[in-house]
Amino acid sequence: IAMAATRNVMRAVRVFEFGGPEVLKLQSDVLIPSPKENQVLIRVHACGVNPVETYIRSGTYARKPALPYTPGSDVAGVVESVGEHVTTFKKGDRVFTVDTVSGGYAEYAVAAVERVFPLSDELDFRQGAAVGIPYFTAYRALFQKGRAKAGESVLVHGASGGVGLATCQIARACGLKVLGTAGTEEGMNTVLRNGAHQAFNHREANYIDKIKEYTGMEGVNLIIEMLSNINLATDLQLLSHEGRVLVVGCRGSIEINPRDTMSKESSIIGVSLFLATEEERRECAAAILHGMAAGWLRPAVGSGYPLEKVAEAHRDIIHCGGARGKMVLLP
Repeated sequence: IAMAATRNVMRAVRVFEFGGPEVLKLQSDVLIPSPKENQVLIRVHACGVNPVETYIRSGTYARKPALPYTPGSDVAGVVESVGEHVTTFKKGDRVFTVDTVSGGYAEYAVAAVERVFPLSDELDFRQGAAVGIPYFTAYRALFQKGRAKAGESVLVHGASGGVGLATCQIARACGLKVLGTAGTEEGMNTVLRNGAHQAFNHREANYIDKIKEYTGMEGVNLIIEMLSNINLATDLQLLSHEGRVLVVGCRGSIEINPRDTMSKESSIIGVSLFLATEEERRECAAAILHGMAAGWLRPAVGSGYPLEKVAEAHRDIIHCGGARGKMVLLP
């Protein structure tokens, strides 16, 4: 009986109160969730860590889950079982998700079937965990919000993290001229390997001048901005006529001069994957699955952490000295 009882529990990270990384509690007696109608139960092999998960955990984000909860949206693993009416997946299928119902920082996770996608055999589970939110966000920023067109130029400001590298790959595959910034030599090399035509070190005092010199009088058509509270005022100086800044990441407020938008009729556009319609999500998914099949979608994975080190992962994703790919948890 004891053995039978242990088999229906799993290890999972639980948050009982909002706060710092220390509120992430790894528990070993969490019930394995059962998939309901139109849901899939996945044995998690890897789960992506996204900056937004640290904001939600701290209680400062607009969306607050009911406590207690398990964080995590981007899991990759193998289907364990399916709920009623699920015909697209079966036990044993390799899959990735862009959202979960029960939380991905766990050994098992339940997801709605429309948020689950087949994982190419060409990608391992760590790479699968790096697809969901980063690639969907990158596609949404570039095309659904930024209206990017082949032949235009895009500057990815903070290009060496999960969303940044996804943006570089998608933009390059779709015929854009891609510039990226990173904070280390290694980060810049990663950016160049993942589709950027040119990389700049955003820790150098004169890097903005170097970008201006590179782009000449024209400026860049789009900027995908991961840290707008630091860069937004400068971004407006780098834009072309009718250029667009897409705000993907922000950690505070910043003062800008609105006149800088008037002189070029430029736009500042916020991006939130949470607000995408079902139709927009399907468009993102189609583009991403096409990229997987075509072979240009190759997620770059950075640090991997066991569930025991989840608090360290949450500290590092905000404070580390320079991203080099997608951070993942490995249950």
